[in-house]
Amino acid sequence: MGRGDRRFRPARRERGFGIIWALMCVALMGIWLARVGEMWSTLAQRSREEELLRNGHAIHAAIRAYVAADASGAYPRDFSDLLSDPRASFARRFLRAQYRDPMGEADWQVIRGPSGELYGVYSNAPGIPLKQDGFPDEYASFSLQKSYSEWKFVHYPSNSMMRR
Repeated sequence: MGRGDRRFRPARRERGFGIIWALMCVALMGIWLARVGEMWSTLAQRSREEELLRNGHAIHAAIRAYVAADASGAYPRDFSDLLSDPRASFARRFLRAQYRDPMGEADWQVIRGPSGELYGVYSNAPGIPLKQDGFPDEYASFSLQKSYSEWKFVHYPSNSMMRR
């Protein structure tokens, strides 16, 4: 069994097979990792959409509660009124915190009334929503919208309030 023993040397036609096998494994691993990255990205977007719906609904509900809490039906001027009601002599909160827009880097875009009151919010983030149906009745208009900016969390005055 010397160094030149032919039993341990690969045949000529087998040379390079290991490199081809390794390249095929690397290529398959790359394809698999690309799919995993795509799935992770979709899951992250779905999670941000759920947070957008949760935060937007919380702000919408806070505006509705703020308006209902006073006989005058006045709307908040800004988010600080929802965090601490200036009309009350005691600590009254409608929001626990100023929720952020999870879809965009910027703050919420604000929908104001004719006198500058806070009526609602929406996200100005680009992109087509993954969720296209299955919304609660109050957000049924969100179905089949083409961008997140069309998901508007707004509490408009009712007709009875407009008569006051």
